[in-house]
Order: sequence, then structure tokens, then C-alpha cells
Amino acid sequence: MSINFLQKQRVAGTSVLLALVLAACGGDGGGGTTVVITPPVQPTANEYVNPVLDNDFPDPAVMRSSDGWFYAFATQTTSFRVQVSRSKDLVNWSAVSEALPTRPAWASQSQNFWAPDVIERDGKYVMYFSTQIDAAQRQRPDHGFCIGMATAATAAGPYTDSGQPVVCGPSFTTIDPMAFDDPQTGKRLLFWGSAGSPLVVQELAADRRSFVPGTTPTPVVQVRNGGPAGYDQGLIEGPWVTFENGFYYLYFSGNSCCGANARYAVLVARSTSATGPYTVLTGPDGAAQPVLQAGGKWLAPGHNGVIRDAAGVEWMLYHAIDSSRPFLLPGNTDISRRPLLLDRIRYVNGWPVVGNSTLPTTTPQPRPTALP
Repeated sequence: MSINFLQKQRVAGTSVLLALVLAACGGDGGGGTTVVITPPVQPTANEYVNPVLDNDFPDPAVMRSSDGWFYAFATQTTSFRVQVSRSKDLVNWSAVSEALPTRPAWASQSQNFWAPDVIERDGKYVMYFSTQIDAAQRQRPDHGFCIGMATAATAAGPYTDSGQPVVCGPSFTTIDPMAFDDPQTGKRLLFWGSAGSPLVVQELAADRRSFVPGTTPTPVVQVRNGGPAGYDQGLIEGPWVTFENGFYYLYFSGNSCCGANARYAVLVARSTSATGPYTVLTGPDGAAQPVLQAGGKWLAPGHNGVIRDAAGVEWMLYHAIDSSRPFLLPGNTDISRRPLLLDRIRYVNGWPVVGNSTLPTTTPQPRPTALP
């Protein structure tokens, strides 16, 4: 009689499959153990393997700067209020600095700085971020979180707050900003949303810290209540907009991002207008169809940014939870550790396909084309 036991072990950042054949009794009358080791699959010089940054780097936004680097920004973690790293090839990332070293005066007590997004315009860098407003600064009693705006002379910062929130809202409905300049109309747009409210868009004024007079937030994607169970039930957030092949693609994430019961995925909607109406990609059952969902050891992937490499190919950067090391703080199941992953975007029948047909890739992949 023999027993086959398969165990996966992390060694030097790669997966090693150990096939242990335990011989309880064998034909030779012996009782030994034979260990067959399959060598790890190492990426070649032209390949990479996820994660591309094995640190806690949640809610990543990415941009290409005129200084010749890609920059990625992320939600607060231990030791950093707003994280920033840079790369030439979207694979090898190095931490640069603390992007927002000083809290805004209107959020002087906040310990929550989420989902930064940075654009380069008119010779400066503009960052939008989410944070909790001080009780004494609230214009309405129900205001909880706000979107702020800060500027810097360099992509890495330091960024200086503009002095007041751009917009506030109840609870954490008003978080996860994404700035988008419409290539067809030239309008400056700001998308945001979370906490059971729809994702919305509103036109920014020329100063980029206020809205065009007379405009109001326009819903672009709604939370579904009832119907088939899906990822867009209860909460949607993290909008990211691209323009490709005549369509605006609005990526967003749904359900629960973090904690012991995390269930997160990236969804997508498209439109011929940046401000909608948007049509959500759905499956045969009518539920929103994820373009990226849990697979292999990677749980709850989501809150993405999209960027083109030096050859113009689209890539998605996103966070996910490593099931082998799911928590940032030992013993605390409320705070997930979310490394940075990268996967290519392709288009099939006018809709994006990410990674391994909706799953994070877990084997070596061709690298993006690096910047010079």
C-alpha cells in the first residue's frame, strides 16, 4: 500500500511542488521514503511572476510621468500615509518616499488615507486622495469621508494639500477618486464612490479642486440590490476609466475587499460617452461578470489601475490577498495584507480579458516593454 502526499511550499519567491511518496510497504520489503522534488519554475529574463511587489500595497493607482518612470501610489500602510513606488518596467518596483508627509489641516486627526490617484497636468502633479474629515471641519453633521486634492512639483512629491476638501459625503460614500481627462471632449472629470452608493462622475473646473458651476454628481454604475448573487451586491468602488477602440471602459471593484471574509473582484462597464450611460458586462444569469476574480492562492483581487507599457500594451495593476500570508498584523483578521500584482489586458468581442481568463496569473508571464 502507498500514500501520495502533495504539498506546495514557497521557496525564494517561487512555488515548489513536493511529491512525497510514502511507502507503507513496498515490493522490495523495505520501508523507506522516496522524495521526488520538481524544480521551481523560474521566470526568464523576459518574464515575470506575480506578485511584482510583495509588500502591502493596497488600492494601487498608476501613472507614467514625463520624468521617464512609471509611478504607483497606494493606500496607507504601516509607516506610510500615502505610498509611492516607481519602476521602469512595471515589474521591478522601488519605494521612493512618503508622498503626503503632512496631514491636511481639515483632516489633522485622521489615521485613514485611502486610494490616492495622481495625474500630471500643466507642469505639476495633482493627487486626489480619500480621508476622514475632522469633526470640527464638517459642513454637515453626516459628513464622514472626503476627497482631497494636493499638488507637487515632482511625481514622488512631497504633495501639499490644497487647503480644503474637493467633496465630502456621508459615511465612506465619498472615497476612491479617479481623475480622467476626456480625450474626445477635453472635459476634466472626477469619478468616485463606495459604501452602497452608486459610482458617480462630475466635471471639474480649470483649477481641478472645484466643480464646474451648475454640475452635480451623475451616477454611472448602480449597486444592485436583489437578484442573483454577484460581486456588485451591496458595495461597488474603485472606479478606473480608460478609452480604447471607441469605448470608455469603467473598471470597478465590488463586494468585500478585506478581512477574514473578503470577497472582491474587478468588474467592468463600457460606454460611448465618458459620463455614460454605461453597460455592465454580465453573465448568462444576469449577474455582473468579473474580469478578475480569486484564483490559485490569490484571494479577493481588486481595486485596479490600468497603464500602457512603452509598446502601448495595456496592463492592470491590482492588489490581492496572499492566502498563505493573509493578514498584515499577526492575529488581526480585520486588516488584510495586499501585495501588488500585474496582468495583461486583452480584448475579446469588445470586452477586456485580464490575466488567465479572469484569474490572476501564477506562472511566469512575458514582461511588459520597459521604458528607455
